[in-house]
Amino acid sequence: MARRTKKLKQAAKFGARYGLRPKRKWLEIDRIQRQKHICPVCQRKAVKRVSTAIWQCRKCGAKFAGGAYVPETKKMQEILAKFERLLEEEKKMRKEMMKKEEE
Repeated sequence: MARRTKKLKQAAKFGARYGLRPKRKWLEIDRIQRQKHICPVCQRKAVKRVSTAIWQCRKCGAKFAGGAYVPETKKMQEILAKFERLLEEEKKMRKEMMKKEEE
């Protein structure tokens, strides 16, 4: 008898086509894409994908653009972190300027 392979959950719908490696990659991306994500507006875990790169919070109704498979891409997180650092530096500079004016 022929040896049988294990099913790949939802990737089993592709049958014998495409090979194991692409099906595993697809399964990983699909799992991340379909789970609920945190809303940037109300901070609840209720964001679902509407279509490619469009995400909507089921709780507050906020609709926003993000990545194709996740609402916040790694690049987007890096840019936001840099932006926050710049804002903090600006606040520090303003405080220093206020102290110099008071003296």
